[in-house]
Amino acid sequence: MCELLGLSSNVPSTVSLSLRKLAQHGGPPALIGDGWGVGYYEGLDVRLIKDAAPVDASDWIRFVEDHDLRSHIVMSHIRKATMGERSYRNTQPFTRELGGRVHLFAHNGWLPGIAGSASFDAVRFRAVGETDSERAFCALLDRMLAVWERHGGIPLLDARLSVVSSFAAELRTLGPANFLYSDGDTLFAHGDRRKNGSTGKVRPPGLVFLRRFCPRNGQSAMVEALSVEGADQYVTLVASVPLTDDRWESFAEGEVIAISNGEIVARRCPVKSVVVN
Repeated sequence: MCELLGLSSNVPSTVSLSLRKLAQHGGPPALIGDGWGVGYYEGLDVRLIKDAAPVDASDWIRFVEDHDLRSHIVMSHIRKATMGERSYRNTQPFTRELGGRVHLFAHNGWLPGIAGSASFDAVRFRAVGETDSERAFCALLDRMLAVWERHGGIPLLDARLSVVSSFAAELRTLGPANFLYSDGDTLFAHGDRRKNGSTGKVRPPGLVFLRRFCPRNGQSAMVEALSVEGADQYVTLVASVPLTDDRWESFAEGEVIAISNGEIVARRCPVKSVVVN
């Protein structure tokens, strides 16, 4: 399956060196060799770097590692294609403008039937590529449109979280629907189910997360390339699988977590979870 990695921090941080580790957790290059991408928020915009080549064969990954890019919100995706050819347009994360800022999205799983579902037809936002993931993103932003148009600035967290949660509940009826979504203010993460590489079974957890506080002038023992820059640092990482020996916490099936400035600010769980054999 594809691999997801998201970071939220109160001070600019980087995940560049963790991309290779994330790729290794996904399996050999033949299993996840259909492209990768990483987005770093720069104010209201996103510095987006993507390549349809495998991580280990990409000159762009060396560019990312050499330039030590940092941000308060970082999102990365390593692709195993299930729909759509291997190409730049089908490589995640995807971006769109809404409310005068760039929104960022990446999905892990597969959503058969989304193209024929009226519930996920998008009006304003249209897909450039052929992936089910981009269709899902466009449908999410169509639902977000009314919330953002009612506000001159950033809508209330509860309003945004309600849209994300209801969207996630519908999306996971189509198939495994782990995703990361950000509007530049908050990182939203939805954990569903994930295919086990050794057993082939689809089970929760779909995502895991790790929270850390790194004191001023302290040292982060979290993931390589995370560092403190003269300030107390709160950071939360979300990933498809644990990337270190630390105690990562699992998402409940269908849980949505909202993260801002490195701290979890809201969590929503469905009433009932179902494990798929």
